[in-house]
Amino acid sequence: MMKLVSKNVLLAATLACIGVAAQAQTPGVDMKGTVGYVIDARGNVAKSGTGLCWRTGYWTPAMAIAECDPDLVKKDAPTAAPAVPAPAPAPAAAPMPAAQKVTLAADALFDFDKAVLLPEGKSKLDKLAADIKGIKLEVIIAVGHADRIGSDAYNQKLSERRAAAVKDYLVGKGVEANRVYAEGKGEKQPVTGDKCGKSVVKSKKLIECLQPDRRVEIEVIGTK
Repeated sequence: MMKLVSKNVLLAATLACIGVAAQAQTPGVDMKGTVGYVIDARGNVAKSGTGLCWRTGYWTPAMAIAECDPDLVKKDAPTAAPAVPAPAPAPAAAPMPAAQKVTLAADALFDFDKAVLLPEGKSKLDKLAADIKGIKLEVIIAVGHADRIGSDAYNQKLSERRAAAVKDYLVGKGVEANRVYAEGKGEKQPVTGDKCGKSVVKSKKLIECLQPDRRVEIEVIGTK
């Protein structure tokens, strides 16, 4: 079952400075530039942890794409092009959604193996909370990541606790709770590759090498 997003919790995003012609070619975006699915900063349809696409409050069946709603695409696909009425006067262009992605090193936010915000981490989030006051906020997506030291299950929980700590702090700074989505990816998406070797034995050298994997990615989506 598709996950619906209400108009009050609008998760609508696309890259800034994309023209209307490019929007018409983007899946889930109609000719007027109305966004039917949440688009992340990489131009992909954003999905939940269970693989469901996020719909915006403006979604209609006509915006369905095969990646997210294959049944609707098959059912509603027209057999012939409908007659095109005379074009109405073009409405004033709506403000374009803008997306900003910030990656914060977890070590700047938390002690190693902890999920309690450090003073430096609070300072960074204070700056972020101040910056977003200049836009009409739609959603903040906070994704926690962990390194490979420890079990998969433990690292998954640790990444979730860190993302939740970021959400709680931003809510405490006045951001609406239903505007912040937090999830953890555990150790599934490392950025260090093979440069730290394959050892999982905790050591000072390995902890330092894997530092880039311990991070929180924060994506702010709103309208300027």
